[in-house]
Amino acid sequence: MSEQPAGMPRRRTVLTSAAAVTAATAVPLTAAGQAAAAPSDGGRPVTAQAPDRELRTLLKEIDADRIEATVRRLAAFGTRHTLSVQDDPERGIGAARDWILAEMKKYAAVSGGRMTAELQSYIQEPASRIPVATRITNVVATLRGSVDPDRVYVVAGHYDSRVSDVMDATSDAPGADDDASGVALVMELARVLAKRRPAATIVFVAVAGEEQGLYGSGYAARQFKAAGADVQGMFTNDIIGSSRADDGTRDPYTVRLFTEGVPTSETPAQANTRRSVGGENDSATRQLARFVSDVGSNDATGMNVRVVYRRDRYLRGGDHIPFLEQGYPAARFTEPAEDFAHQHQDVRVEDGKQYGDLPEFCDFDYIARVTRVNGAVLWTLAQAPGTPREARIVTSNLTNDTELKWELGTEPDLAGYEVVWRETTDSEWTHVIKVGLVTTHTVDLSKDNVFFGVRAVNHNGKRSPVAFPLPGN
Repeated sequence: MSEQPAGMPRRRTVLTSAAAVTAATAVPLTAAGQAAAAPSDGGRPVTAQAPDRELRTLLKEIDADRIEATVRRLAAFGTRHTLSVQDDPERGIGAARDWILAEMKKYAAVSGGRMTAELQSYIQEPASRIPVATRITNVVATLRGSVDPDRVYVVAGHYDSRVSDVMDATSDAPGADDDASGVALVMELARVLAKRRPAATIVFVAVAGEEQGLYGSGYAARQFKAAGADVQGMFTNDIIGSSRADDGTRDPYTVRLFTEGVPTSETPAQANTRRSVGGENDSATRQLARFVSDVGSNDATGMNVRVVYRRDRYLRGGDHIPFLEQGYPAARFTEPAEDFAHQHQDVRVEDGKQYGDLPEFCDFDYIARVTRVNGAVLWTLAQAPGTPREARIVTSNLTNDTELKWELGTEPDLAGYEVVWRETTDSEWTHVIKVGLVTTHTVDLSKDNVFFGVRAVNHNGKRSPVAFPLPGN
């Protein structure tokens, strides 16, 4: 059994000192391999990962002017309604689809064969908001990982648009903020990352059918599931185009990340386990959200990620939900406060006020910063080891210490593992200890009093999201 970490209370007591180190850097080790007290670091989480030179260089290539050009080009198709014309080269969702694919193919052409771009289509039979059989097409660019290609991360935005009447497929629906902004982010990341070699696979998707009922993303998620894809994280970027609220106030350096706690795909057996151990705030999606905070809120992105503990906004839903339904960790990025005069509105002037989702109401520098957050997260995820598998807290015996077990990862650059823990009333991990290249570790603290987690580390110091251990043997 491991020795008692230096400076920590005995295992039979609650971690009363945890609040004092909530904002801290990684816990260093003493010569004896024990955990020393965590120093303060200006409010950064104990698990935070600072951007390295490679990541900073990558993020500097993200171009607000290119993002603006993409948003304006998408808005210029007139309408991108899912039910609009698909064979007109200038107007409608078909023209937008073909343009996005052509741009993605340009990016793929400079990837040295690592990126491919293609259409993913199916016929949606009549259903809610789909009155006749309709072809729904996603544009998919896949950047294959060079080391661990079977591990996948997905970033998406929806390229369809709408006006006040969700069934109006002919009126102008520029959809600049909702969601040309998200598609521009996806395309800009595809352009920047196409020239690089991520260890894991990154998939860039522009989906259709969102406004009619998440049809395109639903099809994409089902395709990943049917293929047995190991999707370890998915992000949708939907309405990330403006930092201005409807009252005129601005928050240009914050982006919201909506993350569910209780998993959408949870089975009755999993629900029983969650209720017994108190894992409502420790789903794979919540661990993914903590990872986003760790790598996305810093001076390299210029942004603060505000994690919101709910699946989505009231009465709304985004393209991450079908991925959650398939059991994949998934979350939604959205601007800090919305102006509903520029969402789902007919383009018009009423009582002297301009309505409609027009490019003039977008903040392109803001979109670029949100793109940097996504870029920092995706690149770090793809370069780090995968989330540890089969993490368990051994419960075969009643003891006042905690024995943790997990599977050894297969990454060739795997350096070892870290155990993290926090008080049950804390939302962020407050302590970290390096445990080496092992698959088991015992901590002299009671599993009844704190939450534990495990994360992997590679030789370059990149760390995976945390795995929350479940009871087992």
